Amino acid sequence: MRIGSVNIYVKSTAALAVCVLAGQTWAGGTIDPAYVKSLAAPGKTVAVVEYYDPAGKVVDRQGFASPVGFLAVSPVDIEINQKTRLHLYGLETCSGEMANRKEGFAGTCADFARQELEVMVKEAKVLFCRAFLTEREAPRQDVTCFGYYYYPGSLDTVDNVEEQLVSVGALRLAKKPDGALMRPDLAEAEKIGRGGFGMWGDPRVRGQ
Repeated sequence: MRIGSVNIYVKSTAALAVCVLAGQTWAGGTIDPAYVKSLAAPGKTVAVVEYYDPAGKVVDRQGFASPVGFLAVSPVDIEINQKTRLHLYGLETCSGEMANRKEGFAGTCADFARQELEVMVKEAKVLFCRAFLTEREAPRQDVTCFGYYYYPGSLDTVDNVEEQLVSVGALRLAKKPDGALMRPDLAEAEKIGRGGFGMWGDPRVRGQ
């Protein structure tokens, strides 16, 4: 998603077969777009976090609503309120500076990623996120999130936030100490991004 645009390059399949959170593999099942859309509230941005046990069962949920929306306070963090931040697990920015002439950006990798996340957060009617139950009381919770985006006559979709950010080259996949991807479920999205979107349009980043 480009700044100031409602275009989304990659349509989510509305399913997250495998989420990798907190070093564990979690079979999260499918997302019901109709349910996510039903959470929307006129004049407000809604955020819902569902908490799962290791067996993949929903054991708790928290809901939030804001008339002014939520904030992207870092390239991978969404501030819900003063006590709760949602951390998009397993992703990272490139290092240092980047430039993509086709997309009209030159600056730091962190600024580019934060701006792209800010667009996705601000334009969402609903943020629907999932986390392990162990994250529930943490001030910074590792999550995976979906956004509901609606513009009459042009857009009506539920998309995975991380998938979108990776596919447009705003973020890349972080790795474990052994070199394995922390989010292998997003490997295909990164392949798309590497086609020249965002950070991947800069030869310096491709060489990192």
